[in-house]
Amino acid sequence: MITYTRSSTLFTEAQKYIPGGVNSPVRAFKSVGGTPIFFKKAKGAYLTDEDDKTYIDYINSWGPMILGHAHPKVIEAIKKQAELGTSFGAPTALETEIAALAVKMVGNIDLIRFVNSGTEACMSAVRLARGFTHKDKIIKFAGCYHGHSDSFLIQAGSGAVTFGAPNSPGVTQGTAKDTLLAKYNDLDSVQQLVDANKGEIAAIIIEPVAGNMGCVPPQAGFLEGLRKLCDAHQILLIFDEVMTGFRLAKGGAQERLRVQADIVTYGKVIGGGLPVGAFAARKEIMEHLSPLGPIYQAGTLSGNPIAMAAGLAMLQALDADAALYTRLEEKGAYLAKGIAETLNRKGVAHTINRVGSMISVHFSETPVIDFETAALGNNDTFKKFFHSMLAEGIYLAPSAFETWFLTDALTYEDLDRTVEAVGKGF
Repeated sequence: MITYTRSSTLFTEAQKYIPGGVNSPVRAFKSVGGTPIFFKKAKGAYLTDEDDKTYIDYINSWGPMILGHAHPKVIEAIKKQAELGTSFGAPTALETEIAALAVKMVGNIDLIRFVNSGTEACMSAVRLARGFTHKDKIIKFAGCYHGHSDSFLIQAGSGAVTFGAPNSPGVTQGTAKDTLLAKYNDLDSVQQLVDANKGEIAAIIIEPVAGNMGCVPPQAGFLEGLRKLCDAHQILLIFDEVMTGFRLAKGGAQERLRVQADIVTYGKVIGGGLPVGAFAARKEIMEHLSPLGPIYQAGTLSGNPIAMAAGLAMLQALDADAALYTRLEEKGAYLAKGIAETLNRKGVAHTINRVGSMISVHFSETPVIDFETAALGNNDTFKKFFHSMLAEGIYLAPSAFETWFLTDALTYEDLDRTVEAVGKGF
């Protein structure tokens, strides 16, 4: 295993003052071993660490850098706004401008409220659904992750699975009883929960394309079946598009998969790399929010002008580039094909899932359609793969339960180099 001198020193120091030395658990490299890499700068498709080694980046800050790091238009917008002030705690014209653009791009939403993270967006969306329907229970899916709010840490993917603790201490039994667990891509499991809790379910919340058990696409008819079930039982369908929103299409997963949700949550891309989340719905639902309605939600830094400037610049760039999503689709397909051919040649058991610019490699021959099948992957093989890729200058998520994110800044030379690195690892 390669030693990263400066990162190792920084990690030792960080552990003195920060729990585990990190501010988000998956960064600690516990599931793959070794020392987490500390980075000091990024540009385009590349990261540079504290030892001055450069990597091709497939995390992209966990999704938002769809145009690449330090995109000139985003950086210009941030600098311009910073000179005018960093926070006002009062309305700005930027908030209305980005809200209008988001509503235009998505299509089936009327009103949107900005918050500070994907967790906050999903938490607020559930509260809104409960307040609107006057019902308490929600259905979520094993392996889907909607942030670290108590309602969602009943069985989660991503970091919680990495540490083998899907039921987090600190979540009360009172909270847990209102969260029902279904199997992803299993409509029957949802129907059973609905039948057993008639008239009690406020919402079904789902990642329309899962990204926290690796990339797991919905099977044909699954989301359509959820939509019909919700309509039949007066249940609100919430799409957690924190990852997929503005990434899989201008209108996100709803546009790409042609299924409409009642409430949609956003993060990642919508902030242009800054801490921004949002939730949106049609007017009749959103008007129940304070100050128009009785459902309370607030945030001192919500709509922060620098974050709004970054997000607006990002969405404007996406909206103006008609060929962007085609390019990302083609790059994703090219990379998946190259990796598959290489692993087949090496005789390595694997399954590759991809939707647009989201992709994951599962070291199992079993098709990965839900959390149970995702968990069948060979984690020892993943550890070896992760560190061999790192040694070749390819930065992947340090967990087998995370999707990769492609950026438009990637060149085909970068993709070829990535495929070549895969071959060297086996």
